Amino acid sequence: MEIGGFQTVSLIDYPGKISCIVFTIGCNFRCPFCYVPQLVIPEKAKKLRRIPEEVVLSYLDRNRELLDAVVITGGEPTLQKDLKEFIIKVKKIKNFLVGIETNGSNSHLLEDLIKSKLVDYISMDVKNVIEFKRYRKASNLSKKDFENVKKSIEIIKKSKIHHEFRTTVVKGIHTEEDIKNLYKVFNGENYYFQKFKKFGPLVGKKSKNLKPYEKSEIEKILNTEKINFRE
Repeated sequence: MEIGGFQTVSLIDYPGKISCIVFTIGCNFRCPFCYVPQLVIPEKAKKLRRIPEEVVLSYLDRNRELLDAVVITGGEPTLQKDLKEFIIKVKKIKNFLVGIETNGSNSHLLEDLIKSKLVDYISMDVKNVIEFKRYRKASNLSKKDFENVKKSIEIIKKSKIHHEFRTTVVKGIHTEEDIKNLYKVFNGENYYFQKFKKFGPLVGKKSKNLKPYEKSEIEKILNTEKINFRE
């Protein structure tokens, strides 16, 4: 598996558990607000030092008493052809809890991981309202990937897997109407609005024009304070 980053300890990425984070290389989306272009853009990813699987697995073995979970993110982890095999190796060490952060474009693999009981937590990034042109504005995805996104949402909803859906809302991409529709569709699920933050270079060439929504602005748009919001 192509690993481009490894965070040895996290207290926030797997709810209620101590985890480590594995960052995979490559993504089939081009979200203009994405803050990890080094994992997404092929020209940048080529320069990134790969971390051998053995380094991660050895660390897990040495720290099996400290860690509860392993979170695999990216990039887009479900693009990795050997993701399932990697998770099996992780589970053999201790039966760690495994979390996947995904854009939902590989519904077949997600369903396989769920049925195989290899994933314990799924966090899916919902890029925009479920309409192709609006979704494409936020992600530059293909029509085929969009169809898979819709399938993944339903697969995750129907599963008994601990999960969440989340949307990074950005002025210049998401309209007030988008926010209202997202809340209408996903309210009742474990759903979060996430604040857009600029950590440095972004994927989008026009990212300087992008600005965050504040929590108070979303509450005003929705006329409610009962929202889940992550700074």
